[in-house]
Amino acid sequence: MYKRALVAVVVAALAYLYYTSSSYPPLSTTLKDYYLKFSQPSSESSNSTLNATTMALASISRSVAKKVYAVETPEGAGALVRRSIGSMNLRNVTPFLMLDHFHIAKGAGFPDHPHRGQATITYMLEGSSAHEDSAGHAGVIKAGGVQWMCAGRGIIHAEMPIHTPGQPEPRGLQLWVDLPKKFKMVEPSYQELDPQGIPEAFPHGTDGGVKVRVISGASHGVESPVRPLGGCWYFHMVFSKKSTIFQEIPAGWTAFIYVFKGSVVVGEDTLAHETFNTLVLSNEAGETGVKLTAVEDGTEFMLAAAEPLDQTIFQYGPFVMTNREEIQKTILDYQMGKNGFEKAHTWKSKIGGL
Repeated sequence: MYKRALVAVVVAALAYLYYTSSSYPPLSTTLKDYYLKFSQPSSESSNSTLNATTMALASISRSVAKKVYAVETPEGAGALVRRSIGSMNLRNVTPFLMLDHFHIAKGAGFPDHPHRGQATITYMLEGSSAHEDSAGHAGVIKAGGVQWMCAGRGIIHAEMPIHTPGQPEPRGLQLWVDLPKKFKMVEPSYQELDPQGIPEAFPHGTDGGVKVRVISGASHGVESPVRPLGGCWYFHMVFSKKSTIFQEIPAGWTAFIYVFKGSVVVGEDTLAHETFNTLVLSNEAGETGVKLTAVEDGTEFMLAAAEPLDQTIFQYGPFVMTNREEIQKTILDYQMGKNGFEKAHTWKSKIGGL
């Protein structure tokens, strides 16, 4: 009895440490190690029961709680986007504010505009996009690369496509994530990874037909170097052939999937969810992750998860704060050129002119 009680205490403590740790150890491995270390089963039957209990703890899948189709609409200066999160059908899935699947034709783009109070994550699927900001930062995001920008107290930037003869037009995903109130007025910062810098996990081995690009967070023993404020996991799942994997997600975190190629079955359901659908996942006690089954060769989707924020979202365009007074102050700061917007009326990007 004493050993069983000790095992229960250790597992509970481990679960807390796992969900608050920045190192993100694989849950199933960690639980099993601690079970084996402290329980020391005395018989083969006890060992089998222990292993079954460990596997059950590690593979209780979430399901689809809501499904929204992303309709293509104009945005920016001539760009086309499929917006799901942030649309009237799916508002503010805390801490996620907006998800755009964008396509930028020649002559279109996102010229100079401000931000405050959120992080924007731009992940290129095809082609390349240039960016430049009022703090002197500039560069190019190539296909398979990511830019994680924390706008903090304020920044002005431009995002414009690069069109190269014989190359695909720029397409990608941009996700806005709300910042915790305590981080909304930090100095702007960037974390960027070239395509070669994003680590990859192979749940079934390098020839197993499944690749997980770990943009942030941890998947199947592989961890990203990106450390976003507030915490956020972001994966690009690539199934070259039909297969099933289980992705662990911290308990209590908001999670969703966006399908942009093929179709996927989530959890124990049999319904296949097709391209351009956003799937908000359930968030019930005991769920440890999500079972994902590609039902077509060449299926690709993104999976994001983050801790929900217990704060009001008050958004005015590219400004995201927690109340009306903060938004009014942000607008005044921008008009007066202060508190992060000192270059609002003097800076002009080199790439933003159409």
